Amino acid sequence: MNTKNKKTVVIKIGTTSLIREGKLMEAIVISLAQKIKELQESHNFVIVTSGAVSLGAYELDYKSRPTSMKKLQVASSVGQIKLINEYQTIFSKYNLKIAQVLITKNLIDDREQFINTTQALNELLSQNIIPVINENDIVATEELKFGDNDRLSAIVSIIVNASKLLIITNKEGLYDFNPDKNSEAKVIDFIQYDSSQLTDLIPISEHGEGQGGFSTKIMAAQMAGFSGIPTQIISWSEENITKAINGEQVGTLILESENKIRLKKLWIAYGMRPISRVTIDEGAYSALKNDASLLYSGVIDVDKKFNINDGLEIVFDKNVVAKGLAKIASDDKNKNGVLIHKDDLIIL
Repeated sequence: MNTKNKKTVVIKIGTTSLIREGKLMEAIVISLAQKIKELQESHNFVIVTSGAVSLGAYELDYKSRPTSMKKLQVASSVGQIKLINEYQTIFSKYNLKIAQVLITKNLIDDREQFINTTQALNELLSQNIIPVINENDIVATEELKFGDNDRLSAIVSIIVNASKLLIITNKEGLYDFNPDKNSEAKVIDFIQYDSSQLTDLIPISEHGEGQGGFSTKIMAAQMAGFSGIPTQIISWSEENITKAINGEQVGTLILESENKIRLKKLWIAYGMRPISRVTIDEGAYSALKNDASLLYSGVIDVDKKFNINDGLEIVFDKNVVAKGLAKIASDDKNKNGVLIHKDDLIIL
């Protein structure tokens, strides 16, 4: 099948699924390689993998996961070599080519870096090479403390226009309560990416009362869903991956928005740094919801001066309702023109 006609699936696999007592679970990587080999005629695959810090800590004889930033960076550097070598050794046995890709989580903040990463990943896929991606922990700061490869997997999914994001965990899916603490807890089969039920699980998860480590997975699914990509949270098995790729029920399917957003709008939504907050009237807000551009005449307040191409947050009724790039400066004498063209604006 022509590469352009293939669907692309991003598989994010976490440390708890991949590492046991400081060692890689080779059987899982072998099984993953076999499944990719079986489906590679119809699908492209991207792997976002954790595990470098755990492998490095074991190699360096640390008694537990280090807490200091310097030790985390050292463990990650040492472990990353071992991690990618294991993938390369196993995947090559099935004639699968892989490429190591290290990405900083804030790549989305830098428009040029974002575009370059997009081009590089899509070029790898066009040559039937499987990107194996991890966060570039050696240059990370606070990100490394929290190990947020989940958000990274959502960004990667959007960059490669994935048909689905699969997040593999040590749980059967997303639960309505913490299954470790509540025997009545049930797996949520389907949930909408923007549902209040899903959002309500985030603070519960962060405090360990609910999901316990699932908050970043929920936020990744919301980000992917906002961009038109469904997310399926499953536990590891070849059967589960097959079911998820085939659209069968397994784990938790987080349903996506019907609208695919362009990469530029993704950057505006998640990467752009706003310079000013612009408050608009009800008529302007109504026009935005009907896919119109924002006219300067609908602005009732500006909190800071801004220039052409500066990032703006649009506020209505004290809530940020949209973001966009300024087409004219705040001190422009002509207040009747278009402030943000609809192509440079996204409704949140």
